[in-house]
Amino acid sequence: MDLKQLTDIDAVSGNENALRRAIVEAARALCDDVTIDRSGNVIATKPGTDDRLPHVVLSAHMDEVGFMIVGYTDDGLLRIRPIGGIDPRVAVSKWVRVGKDALPGVIGAMAIHLQTPEDRQRVLAFDKLYIDIGAKDQKEAERLCPLGTYAAFDTPYTPFGDGFVAAKALDDRVGCLSLLRILENDYAAKVTCAFVTQEEVGLRGAKGAAFTLQPDIAIVLEGTAANDVGDVPARSRVCEAGNGVCVSFMDGASIADRGLFQSMLSLAASEGIPHQVKRAVTGGNDAGAYQRTGAGARTVVLSVPCRYIHSGASVAKLSDIDAQYALAHAFLNNL
Repeated sequence: MDLKQLTDIDAVSGNENALRRAIVEAARALCDDVTIDRSGNVIATKPGTDDRLPHVVLSAHMDEVGFMIVGYTDDGLLRIRPIGGIDPRVAVSKWVRVGKDALPGVIGAMAIHLQTPEDRQRVLAFDKLYIDIGAKDQKEAERLCPLGTYAAFDTPYTPFGDGFVAAKALDDRVGCLSLLRILENDYAAKVTCAFVTQEEVGLRGAKGAAFTLQPDIAIVLEGTAANDVGDVPARSRVCEAGNGVCVSFMDGASIADRGLFQSMLSLAASEGIPHQVKRAVTGGNDAGAYQRTGAGARTVVLSVPCRYIHSGASVAKLSDIDAQYALAHAFLNNL
């Protein structure tokens, strides 16, 4: 699978079924031991040739942010709530796909002409937004989109500029792509690639995977916020698209194992892999689950800088995605 195929599939947290099927098919072409656990995680393991080496889990989440239908207006608009962290300011007027039939819809709000001066001074909350699917009334909306129906951003995968790509769900299809590339290789150590569920709503899938796998080392492959546009001063830029894979020393969910953190930086330098250190303690990811489950695991996070993350159109540099894979691959080859 390529990145376009991965991002084109809708997999809002808790509704990863379509993406899971595609990843299982791709993984089974590369690996003999592929299973699905009760949390819906896809677990692909290669046994390795040297059992003296640590068991390494590389993990990426399948799910993306999106919406769920929670009600209706009399005239057939869909009331919504976000799944995952979405700023309502980036949602208005975006196209979405709704339900299993991928009905086209547009996220709407009161027109600016009808807003009061006070309305214009505040961000509209999600209870003031809705999805318009063109239904004639509430009854038709209920028939087409029952309560609990999912909606995902509808954004075409678009390469542009100097090696950039815009798409929905780059967080974390970039990591899923790197895992599939890892499965193309054989390593001396036992290596497990875990494609996990529901990261965006609380690291839920990774908690089950960590409990089952109990790895010695967990390397989480992620997309992270790149605050590198406009007039943001250099000291405030979390990381920068185009400067390589981002190695984190700490975030809101975990502190990197110091040895792994230093090893990744040294290895990237010696192998000529473009890399950078994440310069702010922001967000959180599945490393927190692996670090705190059972006997724990040594963890480190390798991220691709993504602009406009958790929106309908995030942006990443393809060379940074290659660098993420290259560093993970080099680490496994140098255990």
